[in-house]
Amino acid sequence: MHRRGLWSREGFLERAFTTIFSGLVYPQIWEDPVVDLEALELGPDKRLITIASGGCNVMSYLTADPKEIIAVDLNAHHVALTRLKLAGARRFPNYATFFRFFGRADEAANIGAYRTFVQAALDPETAAYWDRRDLARRPRVRLFTQNIYRHGVLGRFIKLSHVGARLAGVPLQPLTEMRGIAEQQAYFDKVIAPFFDRPTVRWLTSLKASLFGLGIPPAQYEALAGDAVMADVLKQRLEKLICGFPMDENYFTHQALGRAYAPGDAGPLPLYLQSAHFADIAARAHRVSVIRQSFTERLQAEADGSLDGYVLLDAQDWMTDSQLNDLWREITRTARPGARVIFRTAGEATILPGRVEDAVLARWDYRREQSEDLCRRDRSAIYGGFHLYVRQA
Repeated sequence: MHRRGLWSREGFLERAFTTIFSGLVYPQIWEDPVVDLEALELGPDKRLITIASGGCNVMSYLTADPKEIIAVDLNAHHVALTRLKLAGARRFPNYATFFRFFGRADEAANIGAYRTFVQAALDPETAAYWDRRDLARRPRVRLFTQNIYRHGVLGRFIKLSHVGARLAGVPLQPLTEMRGIAEQQAYFDKVIAPFFDRPTVRWLTSLKASLFGLGIPPAQYEALAGDAVMADVLKQRLEKLICGFPMDENYFTHQALGRAYAPGDAGPLPLYLQSAHFADIAARAHRVSVIRQSFTERLQAEADGSLDGYVLLDAQDWMTDSQLNDLWREITRTARPGARVIFRTAGEATILPGRVEDAVLARWDYRREQSEDLCRRDRSAIYGGFHLYVRQA
């Protein structure tokens, strides 16, 4: 992440970002697991390695019945959250308790459920994390009584965005009640789109630090903007999020606009929070190992030709050419024929050609048309590109 000297402007921004990113960032991961699963083609004999992030997609991938999932992350907060979700699936007595804890995440009864069913089942490090008390002697697990989705770097960024929108006379909450793309589009065009044409907004979003709350470091900011004005890029991405899918089909929109999932368990939800999948996820949760380690380091411990799927999220946008080549050499070594790698990018194009060695990329088939189709159907809507590579025999 630190590519420039401390006393340079860019170096200062890089270090400011890593300071922010060292805490809890994503209570909910911001990639659509439905398109991931279609691309990965997981099944009972498949082994997958993925970046954990908030753990939602790790849990959702279990619906495909893979043999094993290895979840890695350098962020200790994400590791602890993913381990808690897995323990909850194994130990909570029923779906109602599980959904109240992770779906609603805002009831006092969740503290008792944690202590009764989950606390003793956690490894000592994870239990210590959730039991740690703040200056007011409140345990960290209380976040699940205060709607954890309003916390973390992303939650606070969304809250600040709502405050700014309200002060500017741009209410966002009414969108959550709309039930048709035409109605959503009309509201966006009339109320929201003009907001991004205001001089203050265009100036503010031109600052790289303005998007730290979205988990976008300085290097990725440049990839996201490309040759365009950032305010116009953000307007385009937000339009897809708000208008690209019916409100009752997109839980990402509810989180962005309502900072919670839709009321009840019948609304749009991540796969792992849907009642139909609870029994399967509870039975398969033991197949997941969660490790605080870098992706490349973990791959170095895997045997040749031993893995079938790789989920890199958008991490490669942050990497140097040297880091990319180290990563892809290990991916290529550990991949079985037909193995699949998926990742997202802030910009539209794949970032690998010209950066990863030709001899390595020659072992992979880039599924351009399928990638573009999956990107169009990705409900999270914030990325410019979704990319699928398949290992050749």
